[in-house]
This record gives sequence, structure tokens and C-alpha cells, in this order.
Amino acid sequence: MPNKLSFADRVLEWAQQHGRKQLPWQQQRTAYRVWVSEIMLQQTQVDTVIPYFEKFMRSFPSIEALANAQQDEVLHHWSGLGYYARARNLHKAAQIICDKHQGEFPVNIEEVVELPGIGRSTAGAILSLSQNQRHTILDGNVKRVLARHCAIEGWPGAAKTEKQLWAIAEQCTPATNNANYTQAMMDLGATCCTRTKPHCHECPVSQDCLALTNGQQHELPHAKPKKQIPERSTVMLVLQNHQQQLLMQRRPNHGVWGGLWSFPEFESEQHGLDWCLHTFQSQPESRQTLSKLTHTFSHFRLHITPISVRYSTPIHWVMEGEEWVWYKHGTSQAGLAAPVNQLVKLLVN
Repeated sequence: MPNKLSFADRVLEWAQQHGRKQLPWQQQRTAYRVWVSEIMLQQTQVDTVIPYFEKFMRSFPSIEALANAQQDEVLHHWSGLGYYARARNLHKAAQIICDKHQGEFPVNIEEVVELPGIGRSTAGAILSLSQNQRHTILDGNVKRVLARHCAIEGWPGAAKTEKQLWAIAEQCTPATNNANYTQAMMDLGATCCTRTKPHCHECPVSQDCLALTNGQQHELPHAKPKKQIPERSTVMLVLQNHQQQLLMQRRPNHGVWGGLWSFPEFESEQHGLDWCLHTFQSQPESRQTLSKLTHTFSHFRLHITPISVRYSTPIHWVMEGEEWVWYKHGTSQAGLAAPVNQLVKLLVN
């Protein structure tokens, strides 16, 4: 294991010159802003997150504003960012904070970890960066730095490997200046000790990096063991009425695209057309099979066949509950999954 003081001092000195200091969530650094940024940055690159973060903060400038928003509005601001459970958990956590903590983000790590969507590392990052509390973090960037520096074998997500890395991270975390150290470690992994083509000649801790010494800097950390991704197929019915509105169905809060609006799905085109006949008592005047789309999730790959159908005359249907909506691009505000948004734009352009 590295010497704690030596390691931290070198990382902090490097960050003074090379660390990122102009990211939007680093300005007016509050627990709320740090929290939102940390959730958005999970599984997502900084450049992608920046415009989403800025728009999110304009619409929901406080925890109370987020808590009082409709879930549809929150998901609309998340459309295209992926991993939508993050948005649902963020919204739910804001409501809990208003109910249990008078709208103030808790500063006790045990209470922070109790909030939905916040794990040990994220909680530590929020309190370290916003409160300068001493907490250890172990996000993907930090795992990579430490796995290389200490030549830790195995996939970092495996329980045994992660336990080793937590112990090393704890030893390296300094007793003071914790906010700067936390940010420095994130920056070191993101900009120097990168996943591919690490800049070892610029690294402040390269002199005692075991991976570099052993020529393993391109091998460590080990990748997640590969397994074949299941393939699934679906038919999406892209149904447009005489007012050029698109029929959307809200998906369940759990599972794929939870809480988002999507086109109705069927096993086959014929099933979709039969549903149209049963629901509207008439077949659409036109139909067209659009180009297939493929969307890859973390646990399976979905092949989508979109069938565009149009009704040129008014159709009568009394919609029950809140599961259906006639969507009009440019006027409706709803959270759409990425491939659904892609299809909508294709139809209106």
C-alpha cells in the first residue's frame, strides 16, 4: 500500500496546477448542486452532463423546487441522459429531504446513505466536496487509479477486489483538506490515469506505481468478465391521429424506461393492427415500416421495429387513467426514452 501522506500530498500538488476548477457544479458549491452532479455523472461523461446539469439547475434551483415538481417534468429534463432510475430516485430523495430534514440536505453520512439512489461512495463525495468532511470515495476513476498504483488484480466490481480497494482508499485519504483531495482523485482518474492511453509521464504518483513498474498499466484494472448479452425484439406502434399527435403510453415506474412515455409495444405488426381495430373500431388509413433501431441496455440489447400508422379522420377513444397521452412535439413536456425521442424527431423533420 502507498504511504498515505506521500500519496495524498503528491495528488494535491498535481491538482493545484492540473485539476479541473471550472465545472459548473464547482461554482456555488452546495450539497444540493454536488448531489445532482454526482448522480448525473454516474455512468455518464462530464461533457454530456454539463448541459443537462445547467438546464436542471435553472428549472429546479433548490431541493424544494425539485421535490414539488411532477415526475414527468423531472424525467423530461433527464431525457437522453439514460439510466432513468437515477432521476426517479433523485426526485423521491428530494421529497424525503423536505419531509424529514426540512428541505436541508443532511450532513450526517448515515442519513445520506439512507436516501434512495445514494451509496457509500456517492454519499462520501457529496459530504466531502460540499462540507469538507473526511470521507473516503471509491468511484470508477478512483478505483482505476488505486488498482493501477497498487497492482490490484481482478475486476474492481467484484466484492473481494472492491474490499481491497476500499481499504487502500481509506489509507490514502488525508485527515484534512478532504474536499480538495476528493476532487483531485476524481480529476486524476478522469484526465491523467485514463481508461485507455493513460498519461503516466504526467502522473504525480507514477514513481511508485506498481502497474507502471510491471508494465501492466494498460491491463489494470481488469475488465468485467464478459457474458453474452441477451437479444430481445419488439414492435413499436407509432400511431398518429388527424391532428398529428402521437399516441404515447406511460411505462411502469420499475424496469426499462421506468416512468417514461413510449410508443405502445406489441409482439408483431399484426398484433398492433388488431389492437387498432379493437380500440378505434377502424384500421388506420396508412401504415409504413420504418428503419429498425437497436438500443443497448446494460443487461440486454433491444431491437425495435417501428410501424408508423396514421388516421386522417378523427378517431374516438375515451382514455382512462394517466397511462395514455396524445403527444405533440414542441408543445408537450414529457420524459421520452432516447429511441422514442429519435423516432419523434424523425417524424416531425
